[in-house]
Amino acid sequence: MKQLEVQIMGQSYLLGCPEGGEQRLLEAVERVDTAMCKIRDAGKVKARDRIAVLAALNLAFDIADRSVATPVQPATNGAAKNGAFADDGRLAGLIDRLDHALGDDGRLL
Repeated sequence: MKQLEVQIMGQSYLLGCPEGGEQRLLEAVERVDTAMCKIRDAGKVKARDRIAVLAALNLAFDIADRSVATPVQPATNGAAKNGAFADDGRLAGLIDRLDHALGDDGRLL
C-alpha cells in the first residue's frame, strides 16, 4: 500500500492508497476539498467537523443523482419517516450514521 500526503482545506493528511489508485484518490481529495472550501467560504458554518458532514452529504446526494437510472426506493429505516429516500437505503443509512455521530447536536434531516 502506498501513502500519499494530501491537503484538504489547508490541513495535511497522510492517506493510504492501493497501488495504481493514486489518481482516483487525488481526484476524490480534490472533490472533497472543493466541497468543504465552498461551504467554508459561504461563511455560515465555521466548525471543520460540521463542514465535513455537510460536504459528505452534498457529495452523497450528487452520487445518488447520478444513479437515477436505478429506481429510487423509499428508505427502510429512520430516514423514511423524515421523508428521505435513497437508492437501496444507502443514503438513508449514511444519514442515520451521521445523525448518530452528531449525537446531541441534533438530527440532520
